[in-house]
Amino acid sequence: MKDIYFEKDYGKLYEKMEDGKVEVFESVSSAGKIAHMFIKRKIPYLIDNRTYFDLTTPYGYGGPLIMEYEQGKKDELVENFRQDFEKYCFNNDIVSEFVRFHPIEKNAMDFQTLYKIEQIRKTVGTNLKEYDDPFQSEFSRSCRKNVRKALRKGVSYKITERPTDVSEFKKIYYSTMDRNNAEEYYYFGDSYFEKCVELFQDNLLLVEAYYEEQTIAMGLYFIYNENIHIHLSGTLSEFLYLSPAYILRYAVTEWGKENGYELIHHGGGRSNQPDDGLYLFKKQFGKNTEFDFYIGKKIWNEEIYKSLCEITDTIGNDYFPSYRSK
Repeated sequence: MKDIYFEKDYGKLYEKMEDGKVEVFESVSSAGKIAHMFIKRKIPYLIDNRTYFDLTTPYGYGGPLIMEYEQGKKDELVENFRQDFEKYCFNNDIVSEFVRFHPIEKNAMDFQTLYKIEQIRKTVGTNLKEYDDPFQSEFSRSCRKNVRKALRKGVSYKITERPTDVSEFKKIYYSTMDRNNAEEYYYFGDSYFEKCVELFQDNLLLVEAYYEEQTIAMGLYFIYNENIHIHLSGTLSEFLYLSPAYILRYAVTEWGKENGYELIHHGGGRSNQPDDGLYLFKKQFGKNTEFDFYIGKKIWNEEIYKSLCEITDTIGNDYFPSYRSK
């Protein structure tokens, strides 16, 4: 696979979170091959005593991905996929699908004829490949100043490859979620972290910022092929004044460049607003590098979708799928 988000085991990390089961659909023809991983969820409303389902991308990014194709036959390949997947959805009582396309792979562009595609925000990257000194070239001036200031005050860092124990990280991460009044969705349980280590130990990177021999911030990141994905991080409240979050990003940038990685992907903000605080924070680490983030929506069964919206009194709701808005 081209990235970790397309691995079936990655989808398994989020089955409990999404209350569904991960599946991989493949469409193979003389024109090529498309693979599509998603989580299939039971819809909690019956229609004529029949259970229906919908599909969603596991946390992060994904969507259908062209694995191989014959030159000049991409359109034919996508049309073959549409027909095959339409049959799958009909045979498996699939009502709708929500896709978060991969901003780096740009796979949304290949499926514009199949889904209602919307570009909702930008995501940020630190380009390690094109710059000899990404810290100087990609980090903003104020960001570099914060990093140097924290280092002068004695903040240090440590990087652990293939960590076997993430218990300390969990404590710091949960404390950060508490401070930010985060939704329950973002409180990943013990089983989640256990699965991360079990399924992806070779792809995990644990970054620590410490001060006076105490760990004050930590980041848990995925590494896969040439990419580093900033996944989860946290900082102890009493040490926010030392800006350890900047040291975490600086540390992984230095490590990534030294170890031959090409890109750090930081993700985007919490909203599509240009002044989104999280986006602006991340933009400090990639002033020259960003990607378009697209979502895709598809109603596979119009009649049942409408019935579900009537049952839930959500007709015309902007949320997708509307029947899950409550």
